[in-house]
Amino acid sequence: MSERWRYQIKSGGFFGITMAIASSLFELAEKSFTDVFFSYEFLARLSIFLILGIFVLGYFNWKEKVKKQS
Repeated sequence: MSERWRYQIKSGGFFGITMAIASSLFELAEKSFTDVFFSYEFLARLSIFLILGIFVLGYFNWKEKVKKQS
């Protein structure tokens, strides 16, 4: 695996997991922990945030890293 993809997965993956958990925490006032974190809705949210984080945010972070190194 290239350095670029490792960097994108690391930076975008952290963003995706963090955002999925943070956005689900707001639902804890209305639903139980099990209903919020062990549902298909959370899995879908996690998948979307991971994909966007890795491919979009990770790409722009990589471009900035390359620009700073040059």
